[in-house]
Amino acid sequence: MRHSPWAAVCFLVVNLACESGGVGDPCVPEEEVASTFGGFSLFEVNVESGSFQCETRLCLVNHFQGRVSCPAGQTERDLDLSVTDPSRCRIPGTDGTTAADAVGVPVEAWDLDRPADRAVYCSCRCAGPDDGARYCKCPSGFECLDLVPNTGTSGNQLVGSYCVREGTEFEPGEIGGPTCREQPDDAACSSSPLLGTP
Repeated sequence: MRHSPWAAVCFLVVNLACESGGVGDPCVPEEEVASTFGGFSLFEVNVESGSFQCETRLCLVNHFQGRVSCPAGQTERDLDLSVTDPSRCRIPGTDGTTAADAVGVPVEAWDLDRPADRAVYCSCRCAGPDDGARYCKCPSGFECLDLVPNTGTSGNQLVGSYCVREGTEFEPGEIGGPTCREQPDDAACSSSPLLGTP
């Protein structure tokens, strides 16, 4: 499980200002700005606290595969294509015209069972082990689900439960399903908040 480098600095902000307003809004994890970031894994939960994209200041990546900004991913062979080729993954917010805009590593395609709108969005911590923390109440359509266990390495600031979309609890059987590379026309593959932007 990855944690944002902002976690240690910003957890107090999250704990003091975590409101349920904005839960479910789309967000793009900060890690996707790095050209060497190959994407997230279905096997993990990522909590990015201090996210300026979210009213709650927390972007949740709940068992999601790949990069939010690249539904079809890219293979090792795709890396030989021109930066301007539509098969290439690009850094969010760039126009794809220079080598610096391109993602330089292979990226897994989204799993159709867990596209971005089901697994990556603004959230807040609704329960945890710290009696002194301020927790949020999940809005309608969301449930408070235990996602981050206490492994003894992350401290209490991220351990606990988060507001997740109802009916999106991760099931191991979802691993290995069809992807947006295999079925690019599936409606789930257009649920990225970045699609349609450079």
